[in-house]
Amino acid sequence: MRMSNGSGPGMRTNMSGRSAFLRFAHIGLGIKRWLLLGSIGVGITAIGLAFVFKNVLDLSLPDVLPWYFEGVTIGVVGAAAILLSIYFLYRSIGPTVLASPNIASLTDMVYTRRQRSRGPRVATIGGGTGMSTLLRGLKAHTDNISAIVTVADDGGSSGRLRDGFGILPPGDFRNCLVALSDDETLIRDLFQYRFDRGGGLEGHSFGNLFIAAMSEITGSLEEALAEVSRILTAHGRVLPATTANLRLSARFSDGSVVRGESSIGTTGESIEELTIHPRNAVAAPGVIEAIQDAEMIVIGPGSLYTSILPNLLVTGIRDAVQSSSAKKVYVCNVATESGETKGYSAADHVAALQRHTSTEIADYVIVNSGRANIGPPFADHLVRDDGRPLTHVKIVAADLIDRNFPVRHDAGRLASCILGVYYGAEGEQRSEPARPVGASR
Repeated sequence: MRMSNGSGPGMRTNMSGRSAFLRFAHIGLGIKRWLLLGSIGVGITAIGLAFVFKNVLDLSLPDVLPWYFEGVTIGVVGAAAILLSIYFLYRSIGPTVLASPNIASLTDMVYTRRQRSRGPRVATIGGGTGMSTLLRGLKAHTDNISAIVTVADDGGSSGRLRDGFGILPPGDFRNCLVALSDDETLIRDLFQYRFDRGGGLEGHSFGNLFIAAMSEITGSLEEALAEVSRILTAHGRVLPATTANLRLSARFSDGSVVRGESSIGTTGESIEELTIHPRNAVAAPGVIEAIQDAEMIVIGPGSLYTSILPNLLVTGIRDAVQSSSAKKVYVCNVATESGETKGYSAADHVAALQRHTSTEIADYVIVNSGRANIGPPFADHLVRDDGRPLTHVKIVAADLIDRNFPVRHDAGRLASCILGVYYGAEGEQRSEPARPVGASR
């Protein structure tokens, strides 16, 4: 005789059903309240029908007990009958129904969406691969995301569409929308598909062309992004930092000046100052409101000089961030970038950020503390907290490396670390007294 060890199909079905039931019973899903309302409606209907029958049939019921005892007794019997029917109905078909893949999937979907709808309001500022990685992690925790994206890209497919159609470069918007989408696998493959042949199409990605076409149809990039967000069922919204035709220039340590986002990282010199043109470019509609409404502001990760700072130099954005009462976090890159931050430590990143904006631009700096071997084809090195004093900020250290791509963050770990800061569980950290930026170290 073989004894069950409790791990057979029956037990799995029961546990799966129990898990689905617990999810279903979770407070705030917006289901049980309507079932209760329906039950109350049934009771009211029954009372109404009883009233009608009594008057139509001219029934005269005997007064065996005082009316209030009769009412309470009838109510208790009715409630007991309802509870018994629910109990035995659940025992009969509940475990099987709740354990079915479709019901379990529906329950999980409702539970997850409800939880995300109650997540914190987060404004992210940046661009490039770093921003899409961040959004991919955050969307599992909240639907209330406003991604403020740089518009300074002037290379590749985005640069060609920018010059040919006079639209803002769509590449970073495409990546962010894909990262926020519900079904990332197929959508990512479609939107990231890059044509390798065809006159005029070669080198363009489908997503860039789609956004460009939608901009022509709707008449503005903002409307186009809103429509694409709806099509992709994105968990959040994507906003351009500005609608101005933004260009970048950088002054290097040797005094030379280079213009154009795609050219800045090619000189090998240290960047002293970044400038946007036009200097008086103003924030796009909705950007300042998104920052003011945010409960948490996340700057980065991404290329410091070409993805992050261009946003903060737009008129109004830096001041909105600085004056916000939200928790403000700067996410330092996992690795340095040749041509922009070669040899930078975490303190160097923070100093450059504060030098171009203000010492109060961030309250926390998230720095990777994990270790990985970065070899070919990567020419960069891990960014480290070297212990030098910082101004105004607390360093939060955590192992955030993506083991499959060690120069980038792991999306899930990064999001968990950021939410830890939001909820007050920062983990390993160090804080420093105020010290003027540029002071001797």
